[in-house]
Amino acid sequence: MLSRPPLRVLFVDDDHAIHRTVGKLLAAFEMCSAYDGPSALVEVQTALALRAEFALVILDVSMPGWGGLDTLERIWQIAPGGKNRPGVLYAGVEPAALFESRDHGATWTLNEGLWNHPHRPKWQPGGGGLCLHTILPDATNPDRMWIAISTGGVYRTEDGGASWQVSNHGVRAQFLPDPHPEFGQCVHKVVSHPSRPERLFLQNHWGLYRSENGGESWQDMANGVPSDFGFAMAMHPHDPETVYIMPLESDEFRVMPEGKLRVYRSRDAGRSWEPLTRGLPQKDAMETVLRDAMDVDDMNPAGVYFGTRSGRLYGSPDGGASWNLIHGGLPPIVCVKAAVVGEPAKVRASRTRTAAKPVRKKVAAKPARGTHGKARRARASARPRRAAEKKKKR
Repeated sequence: MLSRPPLRVLFVDDDHAIHRTVGKLLAAFEMCSAYDGPSALVEVQTALALRAEFALVILDVSMPGWGGLDTLERIWQIAPGGKNRPGVLYAGVEPAALFESRDHGATWTLNEGLWNHPHRPKWQPGGGGLCLHTILPDATNPDRMWIAISTGGVYRTEDGGASWQVSNHGVRAQFLPDPHPEFGQCVHKVVSHPSRPERLFLQNHWGLYRSENGGESWQDMANGVPSDFGFAMAMHPHDPETVYIMPLESDEFRVMPEGKLRVYRSRDAGRSWEPLTRGLPQKDAMETVLRDAMDVDDMNPAGVYFGTRSGRLYGSPDGGASWNLIHGGLPPIVCVKAAVVGEPAKVRASRTRTAAKPVRKKVAAKPARGTHGKARRARASARPRRAAEKKKKR
């Protein structure tokens, strides 16, 4: 389960006090997600006091050159720059743009390289809008990063964002006349492990893929899953071979296949998959899990969490082997984030009670075998002597 309540923050761009609050928050926890909602300083103060869910809302932020539209539609993702870029944050927004902050979120600048990309005029909005929803900084190279756009596909920079190269070779877009275009794929989620940043896993709008060369090419890995359509995908925090997904029936019917709520796990980098069902409903589970509604923590074993659009939050304390319903009466869940306070790699405490040590009872010493008669005879022979001594004293 979560070791502490998540933290929620509301942020408006014209209030410097809220800017400072958000900057301090992100510097401390280095993780958050963003989605639309009301904004006010009193809300921020209340959220901080309650230590509720991480959320960053920016309204009325100017974006130059967007065909006369000078405001953001919404923020889809906030990502830290990583250990090799302290204080750096990235924001992916709609309409498909990337912002960068180098002062823990106090100020932001638009990435001009992506904003002025020649492919931009041909990008088309997906069902959720023209959104930049995934940001993956390379943990080993501060100049390299991957982003994903619906619908534009995956793009990579090798020069700190000055230029961007398309990285969609092998990923299909079956809704287009050409199912394998250079760009225009509706990518739903991309994840990677910090220890192997060149290996990427991708959940597409129809299609599961793996890249072993940083996105230069992609191979299909939809082996043994009931559907290759879905949104949610999460990387194991310690094992670069282990990845989690939650397939959905289809783009026309976005619920669990066969009405069974199943998380699928691969322990061999997508070469095979196993359903994880213990504790999850396996009948009439007409649930939907969105792209940011699944996450893992850094404990050992890792905790895995996901939320559904029906407002049900599930958690596994053992890497997905078993599941518990954390809460069943929430509003539609669009984002789940897990955080660990303390030592992330600390072994999770076992739920099994330790057997009590046996209490040793004090037992009176027993005489050795064959000595009982001798002791009685010795006591009997001492009695006449004690009686004689008493007569002499008199």
